[in-house]
Amino acid sequence: QVQLQESGGGLVQAGGSLQLSCAASGRAFGTFAMGWFRQAPGREREFVAAISWLSGSTSYADSVKGRFTISRDSAKNALYLQMNSLEPEDSAVYYCARKRNPWPTKDLGEYNYWGQGTQVTVSS
Repeated sequence: QVQLQESGGGLVQAGGSLQLSCAASGRAFGTFAMGWFRQAPGREREFVAAISWLSGSTSYADSVKGRFTISRDSAKNALYLQMNSLEPEDSAVYYCARKRNPWPTKDLGEYNYWGQGTQVTVSS
């Protein structure tokens, strides 16, 4: 059993920054990857970033490259998403997710554990 809990969302002005956190509990073997996805009202869920837990290899959506950084703290079983230069288009509910294999892919269908989400609102 794996449980994921996001935190750190909130309201921020355009150009500002936020850091999201995801606390993981349960089994953590290391041979997995974790990612961030987001979903805005009326839109489908989309990939943001992913990281292989052991190697640290990362993958990013084109829309966030250069602005967002995904990282993890293995000792704390914690996942982070540092978001800089935020834009109104970044407003969404952000979810952390985990997949059983270690490759940081962008296909949401490969992730089988999900948190409940945390709201990020960027005002202009």
